[in-house]
Amino acid sequence: MNGYSLQDLADAMGNILTRQALHRYEKGEVIPDSEKINKLSKALSVTPDYFFRTTRVELGDFEFRKIDKLSKKDAAIINEKAREYLSRYLELEEIIGLHNEFEHPLADYPEVTLYDHVDKAAEIIRQKWSLGKGAIFNIVELLEEKNIKVIKLDVSENFDGLQAFVNDNIPVIAYNVNKTNKPDRIRFTLLHELAHLLLKFGDVTEKQKETLCHQFSGAMLLPKETIMTELGEHRNKLSYLELASIKKQYGISMQAIVMRANECGIINDHYTNQFFQLMKQMNWRVDEPVDYIGVEESNRFEQLLFRALIEDQISMSKAASLTNRSLAEFKKEYQPMF
Repeated sequence: MNGYSLQDLADAMGNILTRQALHRYEKGEVIPDSEKINKLSKALSVTPDYFFRTTRVELGDFEFRKIDKLSKKDAAIINEKAREYLSRYLELEEIIGLHNEFEHPLADYPEVTLYDHVDKAAEIIRQKWSLGKGAIFNIVELLEEKNIKVIKLDVSENFDGLQAFVNDNIPVIAYNVNKTNKPDRIRFTLLHELAHLLLKFGDVTEKQKETLCHQFSGAMLLPKETIMTELGEHRNKLSYLELASIKKQYGISMQAIVMRANECGIINDHYTNQFFQLMKQMNWRVDEPVDYIGVEESNRFEQLLFRALIEDQISMSKAASLTNRSLAEFKKEYQPMF
């Protein structure tokens, strides 16, 4: 999780332990005493309880997309950070006795190779999840409600997001806060990863697969019927002011709205290219002139933690451990509430 070699760890501990001694711990040849465990915990930014967790977390079918330019070290950091968070989350659910089954909304859906396939898939999910045709307020909360774990990672900028099934049956989506630093980008990334998680792809290239996942995200955020209501069935030009208004309401970037309008046949390819040239000239490709002000958070973990604490299912010390904080830090923030 820290990207340390054994020598890096020895250095972080002030060389009170040698690389060889740490190697013997790693191999299980020697068990560190409580003092050494405390020092290891501090150097590695975890609580001592980390070394005694029994919750199993196996990331299945876990692979980074070819477009992610990650070193093996970065990939290992991301893998372990996701695993560590999930181990705390799943342990908390075990303590409370939750057994939430994930219901796959596209389990019987055929392989996708075309835009029409992903558009239909998004329509099915909206129906099964009772989302109607309007804006989705909070994608993170929605996914958590559907028993899909969402992880926020602070990692290398070469990484966008990932998805996997944990222990064969628990779906997980992770995103990078350093790459998706705005709510509309977070929303689009989460739904892109949802496409990778739920869809079965036919004979398509990696680039085509990414395009299909982008199209799925646009279809989830702005259904065809909705965008036609907002823009009309056919347009020769679009105003950035009306795009800004739609962005603020539906939480989808102006650029994604334009692409969606093109996919739905509202505008043609020539005008789409013109519009993107304009955005480039105005330096709007990275920072658009209007921001979406939305909330992309879920408080489910904290809610379950406080539930377990008030019901005396866990101690204050255990609650601190599950949030990867020291007892003093946890008490400072939360003890007055209990």
